Amino acid sequence: MSKWESYVRKVVPYVPGEQPKAKGIIKLNTNENPYPPCPGVREALEEMDYGRLRLYPDPTCEDLVNVLAENYGVKNENVFVGVGSDDVISMCFLTFFNSDKPILFPDITYSFYDVWADMYRIPYKTKALDKKFNIVKEDYYEENGGIIFPNPNAPTGALMGLEDVEDIVAHNPDSVVIVDEAYIDFGGESAIGLTAKYKNLLVVQTFSKSRSMAGIRIGYAIGDKKLIKYLNDVKYSFNSYTMNQASLLLGPLAVKDKWYFDETRNKIIDTRERVKKELFKLGFSFPDSKANFIFATHKTAKAEDIFNALRKKNIFVRFFKKPRIDNYLRITIGTDEEMDALIDFLKGWIK
Repeated sequence: MSKWESYVRKVVPYVPGEQPKAKGIIKLNTNENPYPPCPGVREALEEMDYGRLRLYPDPTCEDLVNVLAENYGVKNENVFVGVGSDDVISMCFLTFFNSDKPILFPDITYSFYDVWADMYRIPYKTKALDKKFNIVKEDYYEENGGIIFPNPNAPTGALMGLEDVEDIVAHNPDSVVIVDEAYIDFGGESAIGLTAKYKNLLVVQTFSKSRSMAGIRIGYAIGDKKLIKYLNDVKYSFNSYTMNQASLLLGPLAVKDKWYFDETRNKIIDTRERVKKELFKLGFSFPDSKANFIFATHKTAKAEDIFNALRKKNIFVRFFKKPRIDNYLRITIGTDEEMDALIDFLKGWIK
């Protein structure tokens, strides 16, 4: 090993879902929204003044912050925005998790959490989900340096009720609790309303799922003004110009079009509930997903075999070769036509 390599920060990186480029595929492996962004976004892209790209974007992201604050009934000082919720959560780890006590998160959860913890040298402990893949709230009563969990959880799709979320926050007044709500719009009640009551609570959401804008990279956090100030202090010390001009132009339009948001979200929910019934008939079981995906296992067929068979037919789902979940598939909810193709194949393949 070269001497300089001894100074390298070495981590095991997060592995994102496969992004196949072939035409004619059915892509149900990365939890993207199957519908395009709202009409206002498309129109703004067509009419965009490209001359503005020579200018640095507004580092305060004022217009986007204003719209988000109005949408959620909070003040501007309660909103932080970043380049997707991954960027926001990474900033949260860097900002708030600096104790010598371990942070806590579930053992089966978003697999970026342990990557960030390792990268930033943050001690952590994972808490096992119960046999039905639910978070056990009592596991988060012990002393800690911070807490983070998704709700609904990923990759299971299981939702924790708002009372239990509040219970965890209330039991941890001395640490920051982050609720990652990437999928909350597909069936849960947000904890944003609790941020006025608990100054240690930060709620993170994204434009990538329910707002059909994974490719534009917008995420945000809502919490007490002191939490937001600390986040901005770190952001401005790291990179003042994190959001690009297109994101700042299109983001507010996506929030304002509430009709389109509700229409596409409800389509996904309706398709999800229909597909649950079809999968159950085929011998699958799964947690009661409240996200835009289903986390399913079959009573006889192995998940890896199903994954490979689907892949040969250009139907991509997500397979995690990890303890406790290596016989499950995470199936993103696509359009009705895409889900019908999936079900039709499974009907013929599963014996």
